[in-house]
Amino acid sequence: MRWENLTDSDHARAADPALFGADAVTTRTFDTPEFRGITFHEVRARSILNRVPGASRMPFEWTVNPYRGCSHACVYCFARKTHSYLDLDTGLGFDSQIVVKVNAPELLRRQLASRRWQGEHVAMGTNVDCYQRAEGRYRLMPGIITALTERANPFSILTKGTLILRDLDLLTRAARVTDVGISVSVGFTDTDLWRTVEPGTPAPERRLDVVRTLTGHGIGCGVLMAPVIPFLGDEPAQLRATVRAIAAAGATSVTPLVLHLRPGAREWFMAWLGQHHPHLVRRYERLYADGAYAPKWYQRRITGQVHALAREYGIGPTRPGMPRRTETEPAEQADASPTTEPVQLSFM
Repeated sequence: MRWENLTDSDHARAADPALFGADAVTTRTFDTPEFRGITFHEVRARSILNRVPGASRMPFEWTVNPYRGCSHACVYCFARKTHSYLDLDTGLGFDSQIVVKVNAPELLRRQLASRRWQGEHVAMGTNVDCYQRAEGRYRLMPGIITALTERANPFSILTKGTLILRDLDLLTRAARVTDVGISVSVGFTDTDLWRTVEPGTPAPERRLDVVRTLTGHGIGCGVLMAPVIPFLGDEPAQLRATVRAIAAAGATSVTPLVLHLRPGAREWFMAWLGQHHPHLVRRYERLYADGAYAPKWYQRRITGQVHALAREYGIGPTRPGMPRRTETEPAEQADASPTTEPVQLSFM
């Protein structure tokens, strides 16, 4: 996927894909503390419903991603690689060069109304966080949630952002007519680790407050315990503290995922590791010698420990991104002419 695929400008589609067409992209900076150092590239997307690649193990087929790049700045984020498709830097550039699909709500409404659209589940937050800081200014999610609600189209959201509570009324309204699944990502509760590895995110306790609030309003909220970071967040006492906090917040489920390091994310994470924890570099090179994922034995060990703790604290596992069953069928069969866009094959 190249830059011109994000726009609906004929000129941009004909242009060099490595360039930002001046008539297709509006670049803005804002001199406010929360946006200082961040550049926003506003585009008009040609499609917003993206089909998940057939080889994916994800339990959903369609995603909506109104942003690319993420100011959460998580050093391990798999989606860093997708910035290279736009000839943007996958390190600091991913954290500070944010692509905003400003027409996402209107485009989604049009695609959902297509006769070809069959009302399938739509997952959000699977690439970058749709409730990152940019959403506070661009406010794309209210229109997206409203479009899905109008069609009674089932959807789910995965987020680290507390901004989701701004849309609590919209989510409550949507849950009356369709299946709505919300998951919050909390991989650990260690505040020192959080400050260095997820510097742009709300603190873990603030994210657990989101879980409390949503469940308190009758919207079941699971926690994706991701990532569990080897040798930094995987001690039994750390796992216990995290699961205990998740249970206390009222989460309906907890699902652990061990850190995975794909190209793009791997280089950035290993540079961070060398700076902050140089003694762990060789251990990581051995643990991830065979690819992006930790060995199966290690994943099984972490999963078994977390599931045992979850049973102890009265919560259970669920498959990541798995929607609840829809009780209300879409009022009309919609239609779309969706595209294929890179999608996260595991979660943030």
